[in-house]
Amino acid sequence: MEQLEQAGRSASRVQWLGQMFGEYKKQKRRRRNQVIAVRSTLLLLFFVLWETGARLGWIDELLFSYPTKVFRQIWGDMVSGSIWPHVGMTVSETAAGFVLGTLLGTVLAVLIWWSPFLSAVLDPYMVVFNSMPKVALGPIFIVMFGAGFTAIVVTTLSITVIITTLVVYNSFCSVDPNLVKVVRSFGATKTQVFFKVILPSSFPTVVSTLKVNVGMSWVGVIVGEFLVAKSGLGYLIIYGFQVFNFTLVMSSLLIIAAVATAMYQMVVYLEKLLLSRR
Repeated sequence: MEQLEQAGRSASRVQWLGQMFGEYKKQKRRRRNQVIAVRSTLLLLFFVLWETGARLGWIDELLFSYPTKVFRQIWGDMVSGSIWPHVGMTVSETAAGFVLGTLLGTVLAVLIWWSPFLSAVLDPYMVVFNSMPKVALGPIFIVMFGAGFTAIVVTTLSITVIITTLVVYNSFCSVDPNLVKVVRSFGATKTQVFFKVILPSSFPTVVSTLKVNVGMSWVGVIVGEFLVAKSGLGYLIIYGFQVFNFTLVMSSLLIIAAVATAMYQMVVYLEKLLLSRR
């Protein structure tokens, strides 16, 4: 009898926990839907105000164009196929800069964590290089690597590598030293300390750095295309300014925003996937 009562209480507790979890999921889903609704409303309001302002003369239509005209430009370029080579070139440059920047920056962070001497030597150089304007370095990269894909990717790396290195290295250094002491007290080598303590503790920061590098990669690529490209979305922006076709400029900016958002959402999905497997 007593066992039956205990089983009944356990079943009731499980049922209660299930109800609580179901309510939590509903609240989380409701909150997500609210966020999406507000985001969509703000975006729609932005386009409505933009269209209205241009139509009523609140803003200069020549400089800022208006949404319906911009979307007609985008649709016409998509149908004619003229936009796709430019999108493909910019996306490939951004992807290369994003992946290489993240990998090289992470590897460099590991190296300077591994060797305090190397860290002391490279620290002022990284700070100085990070503070230098990348637009000024662009012509140097063009002379070194030629006017093309490589120079643009290197310009992107000049932005992403140092930022990644600094962020990841600071994450390595901020790991609780007590954890390191505990592992070393059991005779762990430096390699074991890194893979058992430092890297797992810093993994969320390393993954979050991917989000930062999405934006930095786009900045680097567009700056590079401003300087040297003969194709790409950055090239279209410069060309649009030169021929006073500001609708082309705005359409290129909207395409960059859309593709960058898609790329960012892919990184968010990858982050959730990797963190769920920890």
